Amino acid sequence: MIESIVIGGGCFWCLEAVFNKLKGVKSVVSGYAGGHIKNPAYREVCNGTTGHAEVIKIDYDSDVISKETLLELFFSFHDPTTLNRQGNDVGTQYRSVVFYKDESEKKEIEDFISGKASMMWNNPIVTEIAELPVFYPAEDYHQSYFDNNKMQPYCMIVINPKVKKLKQKYSTLLVND
Repeated sequence: MIESIVIGGGCFWCLEAVFNKLKGVKSVVSGYAGGHIKNPAYREVCNGTTGHAEVIKIDYDSDVISKETLLELFFSFHDPTTLNRQGNDVGTQYRSVVFYKDESEKKEIEDFISGKASMMWNNPIVTEIAELPVFYPAEDYHQSYFDNNKMQPYCMIVINPKVKKLKQKYSTLLVND
């Protein structure tokens, strides 16, 4: 069954590069959610005035990969203990957030965070759990950014180590390249 989840944990390029490589993931779209204006642009989101977070929308086959596995990877590939920050990326647009569709999914996310995720980190998790608002896809040049820009310094320094970690630690979850 095809399901979706929208998550944010810093720069959407980093998360997209990780989740794009998983068995059962049908698509990963970089975008914006959680703000107060319609159709935000990257420049507006980056200056922190729209309230949006950089997020990815993952469409996945729940018969192949579970939401719990996706959440485990999400909490493994960003620091959910830093408020509005991932590394050098600072601002509410880089907050850790999981959006839910209904109360049942909200409880599932809360239970995961208070259980498994909290055991992964020494400091308290500050991930926002919020009702899914409108998801706005980011501009075309943000889609598949890592795959299209592997030699760009940000990709080499920040994203490449995440992809290497994915290949080393979670190889059984990967599609064959």
